[in-house]
Amino acid sequence: MDSEPRDVDLQVGSLPVAAASSSVARVWCMCNSSCRISLSPLDPGPHFKGVSRPCLACAAPRPDGPPHSAAAPAPPRDWARPEGGPGLAAEVGLAARVSSGEEAGPAWAAAGTSIEGGGGGRASGRQRGPCGRRRQRRPGTAARRGGEPSGAGAAAGAMPPPKDVVKIAIQMVGAIPQLIELQQTKPLASVLKDVCDAWSLPNAERYALQYADGRQTYITESNRGEIKNGSILQLATSPDQEAERLYSGIQSNNLDVKTDSLKKLASLSQDVTFAQEFINRNGLKQIFSIVEEGNDTGEMLVHTLKAFMELMEHDFVSWETLSAAFIKKVVSYVNMNAVDASIQQLSLSILENMVPTSRLLFELVKKEVTLDRLLTHLQVTDAQLQLKAMALLIALLLAATDAERRDMMDYLREKNIRQFIHKNIIHSSEPLGDEMAHYLYVLQSVSLNLCERRMRTSMDPYSQEQRELLQSLRQTAFESEGEAPASNFSTERRRSLCAKEFRKLGFMNNSNPAEDLRHAPPGLLALDNMVYFSRHTPNAYSRDHFFEELFCICIQLVNKTWKEMRATQEDFDKVLQVVREQITRTLSLKPTSLELFKTRVNALNYSEILKLRQTERLHQEETLAVPVLELRERLKPELLELIRQQRLLHLCEGTLFRKISSRRRQDKLWYCRLSPNHKVLHYGDVEEGVHSPPIESLPEKIPVADMKMLLVGKECPHTKEKSSGKQNKDVLELAFSIVYDVEEYCLSFVAPTRYEFCLWTDGLNVLLGKEMTSERTQTDLDVLLSMELKLRLLDLENISIPDTPPPIPKPPSNLNFCYDFSHAEQ
Repeated sequence: MDSEPRDVDLQVGSLPVAAASSSVARVWCMCNSSCRISLSPLDPGPHFKGVSRPCLACAAPRPDGPPHSAAAPAPPRDWARPEGGPGLAAEVGLAARVSSGEEAGPAWAAAGTSIEGGGGGRASGRQRGPCGRRRQRRPGTAARRGGEPSGAGAAAGAMPPPKDVVKIAIQMVGAIPQLIELQQTKPLASVLKDVCDAWSLPNAERYALQYADGRQTYITESNRGEIKNGSILQLATSPDQEAERLYSGIQSNNLDVKTDSLKKLASLSQDVTFAQEFINRNGLKQIFSIVEEGNDTGEMLVHTLKAFMELMEHDFVSWETLSAAFIKKVVSYVNMNAVDASIQQLSLSILENMVPTSRLLFELVKKEVTLDRLLTHLQVTDAQLQLKAMALLIALLLAATDAERRDMMDYLREKNIRQFIHKNIIHSSEPLGDEMAHYLYVLQSVSLNLCERRMRTSMDPYSQEQRELLQSLRQTAFESEGEAPASNFSTERRRSLCAKEFRKLGFMNNSNPAEDLRHAPPGLLALDNMVYFSRHTPNAYSRDHFFEELFCICIQLVNKTWKEMRATQEDFDKVLQVVREQITRTLSLKPTSLELFKTRVNALNYSEILKLRQTERLHQEETLAVPVLELRERLKPELLELIRQQRLLHLCEGTLFRKISSRRRQDKLWYCRLSPNHKVLHYGDVEEGVHSPPIESLPEKIPVADMKMLLVGKECPHTKEKSSGKQNKDVLELAFSIVYDVEEYCLSFVAPTRYEFCLWTDGLNVLLGKEMTSERTQTDLDVLLSMELKLRLLDLENISIPDTPPPIPKPPSNLNFCYDFSHAEQ
């Protein structure tokens, strides 16, 4: 018997339906003859008999049954599909891909479904491209929503759907899913009514639509425009009904019911629609009661505190409305020793969000949570607990007045906070995270900003306190020289001696040194540091005044370099230029401690600086020769292509990003990566601790062909929406967005580092066919050019390169020197 499938023609309107008697059926859609779907395997008999089924591509009804309408029952989902055939996600994806003019991706081959362009030919297990060439199937690939685009040309004759219509699937537990066209202009209540009628569900007002995956956000009139072709929604209990149910559940006397209700509440509270319904029922009051009256420190309390945080995140209720009893209870969890780490993390986060909102709350938290307690949390091994404790400490410092901030920093110095940070955070077993690095940067900024007031204050020659400081500087510097006290000399002699000593200290106006300190900056900060230096020797450092210690190292470096250069007073500016270069070169090596900085900067003496300058000058002269410049230009395209490939490879590996919320600086995690064929960006939410999720686990996709432009910095919509506070300043230089689709949607990013920002913006520009513009591109190109040039010019080392090629010598007068090998062989 012939193994090839035999076509059985069925008449559907004016277009044929070919059902394979053995394994293959082809269906030509009524709307467009070029839209042909092949389903395999299939027994055509029972599936076609009396069934009304909309086309997957355009939802047009087949004429062998009643027209498909919103009021009519949904057609069976098993039409032309046996057990084990492609599932709902595959069908919805196919509908979206065909309607948008793209062919099905590799996932359809694995699911047993393929789509072909118009024209003859049998359906097989392999897909066909726009030119009819077969493509290799990837076995085992799961059906993913939408598939990957494989270029223009598939479903060549399909008409694009209207912009206000999206093709989606709606599912419900225990029911056959529906595939519908969602009219965006139609009221959502009417859409719900039609969906419920199709499943014979009464009381449509008790239901709502929400996304079936991800955060399962409820669909409302305000966010329905975000629904895209191929989306899968689910019919769920409406937010008001769910809020009422959970409101009753958290008051239950049954601990299991209460715990489950709080767990569900913590999950749903991320949705703004549900949160508003729950808060409107005075749900926060019940949460306050659970915290204030309960003594439980287990799972129930974790869900309660998490639900409270999520509800407060929406800013429906002011933090100032919290009762003192609730705050003290949360504080008690922070101050307890034997309590679950998750509870302490949530409690610290609550207090962190509370502090900036009110002066009264700041004072209450500052009083109840001592700095010693926060230092204790910084010494634990739990990185998340360290992070939350540091976040609260930073919030307290930023909310304090200048005087309070100075007192707090002085106390932290006395407690050796730098040693805690150095030992327990920077050199801990876990790598330093981006968020902790940000908090350490803020802490360092707060510490240095305390010097700003003195730096911008010029010396007052009539201030007794400042005059005494200036005199103490002179006395400390010269008290060990064995000279008689100045008070034994006459007034004139005493003035002459003081002027001489101030001149030795480097003051220009030695008769009235206060005039040298009238300039601001550096103002009184210069006097403070000189006094500190005069009173402390290297063996008696307090180790916590790092700025003053750095000054001491640098001022000694100035004296050392001055002697090495044999400088005079006229050479002061030259000495400072060399010292600045010594400090800059040493800092570029990123020393991890002041001791290491001191060792390296002292090793970089004046003679070493001269050698480095000479080497760099020779290298510059070498690379500026005309033949070398020509070689550089010739090598640039090849090396730029190498950089482009590296950028695309980095995008294929993917990066873990953090979402930025309104209050907490960094909240949820999500991952984005480019498909190996460079045609689709995959992204989706991931859990903490997941570093490189497989591409199949990322549900959302953006075809590269749909990408319109790249926005960076202030142009990004997510930077415009935020306030101009410190959050916005922190993320502004790391923000970029992709504008895609005809509706010009935006996918917004905040890179974890400047390095990632450069690689991603370069890679996206490559995908868009534009030039790479980041500073990293120029740096990488310079490094590669330098390496390549050195390799090409190895034989020319220490040889001057001529500007013009050497002349060709004249041919010899005779060729008698030619050797005839034929005689030797005989």
